[in-house]
Amino acid sequence: MARSGRGKGRRWIIILTLTGVALAVGAYLANSALHASKTIDPSKLGRVERGDLARSVVATGKIQPLSKVEVKSKASGIVKQTFVHYGEHVTKNQILVELDKEDLQARVREAKASLMAAKAALQSAEATFDRTQAEAEGTDLPFLKTAATRAHELNREGLIAMALLEDADKAYQIALNKQTVALRNVAVMRAEVAKAAAQVAQGQANLDRAEEDLRYSTIVSPMDGLVLSRNVEIGDAVSSILVLGSQATLIMTLGDVSSVYVLGKVDEADIGKVYLGQKSRIVVESFKDRKYEGQVTKISPLGVEKDNVTTFEVRASIQNPDGELKSNMTANAEIILEEKKNILMLPETAVVYDHNRDTFVEIPAPRTPSGKEKIAVKLGISSGVKAEIRQGLKEGDQVILQ
Repeated sequence: MARSGRGKGRRWIIILTLTGVALAVGAYLANSALHASKTIDPSKLGRVERGDLARSVVATGKIQPLSKVEVKSKASGIVKQTFVHYGEHVTKNQILVELDKEDLQARVREAKASLMAAKAALQSAEATFDRTQAEAEGTDLPFLKTAATRAHELNREGLIAMALLEDADKAYQIALNKQTVALRNVAVMRAEVAKAAAQVAQGQANLDRAEEDLRYSTIVSPMDGLVLSRNVEIGDAVSSILVLGSQATLIMTLGDVSSVYVLGKVDEADIGKVYLGQKSRIVVESFKDRKYEGQVTKISPLGVEKDNVTTFEVRASIQNPDGELKSNMTANAEIILEEKKNILMLPETAVVYDHNRDTFVEIPAPRTPSGKEKIAVKLGISSGVKAEIRQGLKEGDQVILQ
């Protein structure tokens, strides 16, 4: 019996010991959890700071030169020589490319020969016309008619023989017939002269076109600017824009990059706040640490709907005297709607809205059960990243990012 009592005593001691250990471990874990819940990850903290803030809308697009020209040839041929490459500055009428001229020069010589032949044919036709017209006028006909009439009078008086009368009549009739034929030929020869004159005009036009093609084989710059691209090399075939139109060979692309612009799209909800001359700041992917000053120079009056969203094209222009900004760079044009200097601001992600759209933030509060405390605040303008603090916090205060 005594041995059984001692066994029960030991069991109770073990049970009580284990219970005590469990309670101690639970208390420790609870205390650790309580303290851990009050510790806020530093990455979840922001700070109220002073600085400049702007409310804006952003138009995303590409950098475009102020003016851009695609250079194409009016003459067809083979590229014989190129004088400039992309990245080089050119002036108006500067030679860019020379086409092979041998075939074009042969066409000019052929056209000159055809024109000379046409002029000779015209001169021959004009001479024949003059001769035919003189025959039609019949300069000897009045004299022969008078002679025939006089011969009839003399024959009636018996002063001349019948043979002489017949000779006079015959000479008059022959001349009269020649005049009749000549009058018909005058109209024919007039048409021949007109035809020869038309051939001369056609020959002259062919010569002018051949000489023009020869001149066009020297391709010059239509403007002062920068060579954005060169699309042909020596030996390449070039087709004429006069023959193929927009499908003609692209020789080069030139642009004036002293001033560039961003052609972006603005949502219809914001377009009413955008106006001509409005200040903008442009950021490009290649120079993310820099902001370029610009202004709104064009606003499209026609919206474009895509995926049930209507946007309007807006052009923000920037001066680019050093040529730093390149054509087709991706850029964001931040169009400034309102700007404030030296104000208190905090990260936008720290702001919480309740069901009444009232604003507050949470700040670290280690002495509270949750480790944080709600503070009502009044906000001003917002950039979408930072928001102005008008009331509720001071510079240096920490806020919890939501």
